[in-house]
Amino acid sequence: MPNLNAFKAYDIRGRIPDEINESLAYDIARAFCALVKPQRVAVGYDIRLTSPQLAAAVRRGLADSGADALDIGLWGTEAAYFSTFAYELDGGIMVTASHNPSDYNGMKFVREQARPVSCDTGLNEMRDMLAAGRLPAKAATAGSESKLDIRARYIEHLLGYLERSRLRKLKVVVNPGNGGAGLVIDALEPHLPFEFIKVNHEPDGTFPNGIPNPMLEENRAATAQVVRRSGADVGLAWDGDYDRCFFFDEHGNFIEGYYLVGLLAEVFLKREPGARIVHDPRLTWNTIDIVREHGGTPVLCRSGHAFIKQKMREVDGVYGGEMSAHHYFRSFSYCDSGMIPWLMALQVIAERGPLSGLVGDRMRRFPASGEINRRLSGDARSILERLERHYAATALALDHTDGLSAEFADWRFNLRGSNTEPLVRLNVESRGSEALMRQKTEELLKLIDA
Repeated sequence: MPNLNAFKAYDIRGRIPDEINESLAYDIARAFCALVKPQRVAVGYDIRLTSPQLAAAVRRGLADSGADALDIGLWGTEAAYFSTFAYELDGGIMVTASHNPSDYNGMKFVREQARPVSCDTGLNEMRDMLAAGRLPAKAATAGSESKLDIRARYIEHLLGYLERSRLRKLKVVVNPGNGGAGLVIDALEPHLPFEFIKVNHEPDGTFPNGIPNPMLEENRAATAQVVRRSGADVGLAWDGDYDRCFFFDEHGNFIEGYYLVGLLAEVFLKREPGARIVHDPRLTWNTIDIVREHGGTPVLCRSGHAFIKQKMREVDGVYGGEMSAHHYFRSFSYCDSGMIPWLMALQVIAERGPLSGLVGDRMRRFPASGEINRRLSGDARSILERLERHYAATALALDHTDGLSAEFADWRFNLRGSNTEPLVRLNVESRGSEALMRQKTEELLKLIDA
């Protein structure tokens, strides 16, 4: 029986070669074909050193199963989404391990219209096929392997989110963390009036400057320092497969993704009054306040890309945002993109002024802790139950959409277990009092650690 530890809730991700290798990648592609029964599938790969070989094994598995494998080449995850919906393909497979260490790799899957394949929409079935050795025989007629050049059409799509005549010159620090985002920035650069100051720009699967994950506080200094030193208007950083985009204001201060959700929601509601905006339960008050203020309808959804995408389709949401820096767009087939958010945000900065001014008032009105992770010695459920017992009598509302959310008159929190690690994740926010937010954060952490 193969080692199937790399199968996670939303994707496949594991260490090379024990948990993911070419032989397993070939069989995973065959299982995907048995599940989806596609005719044409896009296959892309990220900048990791093992990605081209794994992608080649995936293409062989698709072709041997009778599907045509379209090689889109070196991209980020959103290119697999784009290829699938823009070219009306039956599926897409991206070879990537996102922000994991360099000795990891994995895969993300979509079917027609770039609908995600996660644990409850087929990934578990694929795993069961492999575990039981139930893969179908090779197809009588093999599929083909060919290249698909999406560059021009993808760049044109991204530029479609801008009113370029209203842009002005901005000095922009960009830090792909030696991931794949730099390739797209270079392709966009001739079409934009911005001066890009490039940090850790060249794709390098050895990650010579550390794992590209700006969610980690220790990985932010490289971007922040260059913003301050250069007098830039804004700083941007991405994870390895650039499905998440992170922002720094003109002072080099990191801006929590939560406040970008509100900013982008406002942009979409000005374009489409009355639209629905989907958001996660971790931090909510700022988003709900902005959406209602601009005549939209906020829609609460469980955290995680598969859930957000499904909810957006259900309610026809124009935009969805998570505080974890994932942003989803109806015009991108309800998928997440790490390129669209910064383009739209720079349009707003060009028209309305510095990022600190755009989000500063919102940060003061709804100060937030940012996500705090606590490693578990026990199980997450018992901790959530303990906190619920503690706060049930005084909370104005309790919600279990994702973990435990509790609301009080002037503060709230969300605590949820990780889907992939032995962690609980805490987010706290208040109405206008940073001191109260910090006090309640400490109170909650003591209860969690008890």
